[in-house]
Amino acid sequence: MITRGLPQTEHKPQASQATRAWRLSKTPRRSRRGTSIVATVLAVVIAIAGAVLMGTAVAAPASAAVVRIDRVDDQLSIVYVYSPSMSRVIPNQVLRPRGDGSAPVFYLLNGRAGGVEGDSWLEQTDHRLFFAGKNVTVVSPLGGPYAWYADWQRPDPALGVNKWETYLLRELPGAIAGPLRANGRNAIAGLSLSGGPALDIAGRGGSLYRAAASYSGCPAISAPPATAGVLATTSIGGGNALNMFGPPGSPAWVDHDPSRNPTRLRGKAIYLGAASGLPGRTDGAPVGAPSLLAGPAEVEMGTRWCTDQMAAALNGAGVPHTYRVFDQGAHTWSLFATEMRDSWRVIGPALGA
Repeated sequence: MITRGLPQTEHKPQASQATRAWRLSKTPRRSRRGTSIVATVLAVVIAIAGAVLMGTAVAAPASAAVVRIDRVDDQLSIVYVYSPSMSRVIPNQVLRPRGDGSAPVFYLLNGRAGGVEGDSWLEQTDHRLFFAGKNVTVVSPLGGPYAWYADWQRPDPALGVNKWETYLLRELPGAIAGPLRANGRNAIAGLSLSGGPALDIAGRGGSLYRAAASYSGCPAISAPPATAGVLATTSIGGGNALNMFGPPGSPAWVDHDPSRNPTRLRGKAIYLGAASGLPGRTDGAPVGAPSLLAGPAEVEMGTRWCTDQMAAALNGAGVPHTYRVFDQGAHTWSLFATEMRDSWRVIGPALGA
C-alpha cells in the first residue's frame, strides 16, 4: 500500500546520541580508526549539548549570525548560528575542505529527526571520507525533528516553532558566508523525509541554490497517499502536520509540493534517486534480506512512487534532470549514501567543486 511506502522509517539504531556515545566509550579501541570515531562522536555529543545551554547563555543577535564555532578536528566543526525566526541557536555539523581558500557550500540535510536521534550523515555514513579532498564545505543543520524543514503556520504543542525554510533561505547562508569563506555557489540535498523539502527550498530560493537532490524522498506531498504519509510520519514525533500546512488539500500543501511546481527548478542541476525496494547489495545485505523486507523495503517502494511523480512532472515541464532508479535497495542509510555519491556527478560540476 502506497501510504506505508512514505518516509516514515529509516533503517537505523534507535538509541539516543548520548547512549550511543556512552556505548562507544565503553568499547575496546582496537585501532586508530576506532579511537578516532569514538573521539569524534563524543566531541559532537558534547558540542550539541552545549547548544542547549547556549540558548539561555548567549545574548540574541539582531540578525542571523554565527555565535560560536567548535572545531572537532581538521575537517569537522560544529558551527552555532542564531536563528531570529526561531529565536534559538542552531548547531550545524560542518565539513571544511583543506586550505584557507573560498569554497562552494553543499547543504546536506539530515533524516526525519533532524540528526538529533542519530539519523545524521555524520553518524550513519562515511561521508567524511567521500568529501575529504573535495573543495566544498558541507553543512548539515541539527534540529527540527519531524518538521519537514518547513515554515510551519502555527507553533506545534510538541514540536514548537519551526521556520526551517526561512533558516535555509534567509538566515544560515548569509550567516556562514564570511566565517566559512563561502564563494556564493550553493546546492542542497535531502534524504527520505528531507528529500522533498530540499527540492522545495531550492525552487523557492531563486538563484540561491544552483543544484538540488532528493535521495529516496517524497517530493509529491499533495497527492492523497503522500499527504497521509506526512501526517503519519509527523505523528511519530508527537507533532501535528495540520499545524504545518493546514488541512489536507489546502493551498499550502500544493504550494510546497515540488511535483506541482516543477518550473521553479528550471535552470538548476537536479538529481533524483530511488530504488526498487528489493534489499540487496546497495544495502550491504543479501538479496531479499528478510530483516529489510518489512518496513524499509515497503517504504522505499513508496518513495519510488513519489519520485516517479516528480520525474514525470519535470519531464512534462521540460525541465532537465537526472533520475536514477537502483535495481536493488531498501530504505536504508547505505542506499542514501550510495545515492549521494552518485549524485555528485550532477552536484559537483554545478558547484564547480
